[in-house]
Amino acid sequence: MTTILSILVVLFAIGALAALVRGVIVFIRTTDAELRSNTVGPSQSSLKQNKMMWRRIQFQALAVIGAVLLLMLAHPHA
Repeated sequence: MTTILSILVVLFAIGALAALVRGVIVFIRTTDAELRSNTVGPSQSSLKQNKMMWRRIQFQALAVIGAVLLLMLAHPHA
């Protein structure tokens, strides 16, 4: 069980890193014209950045929960 949890924690951490990198890439690709546009509401780039950062938070939460469960299984308190 601890092996499965360890693998899941690593996979969730990799997922968080991938979401972070994708969000930063979208941020870098945002054009100056898109930032200066007078449209109402957020741009498509902003929406995608927001989505990627929420995905990162979700993966981080899953990694932390998995790590806590792993520690609880590794050191049970009787």
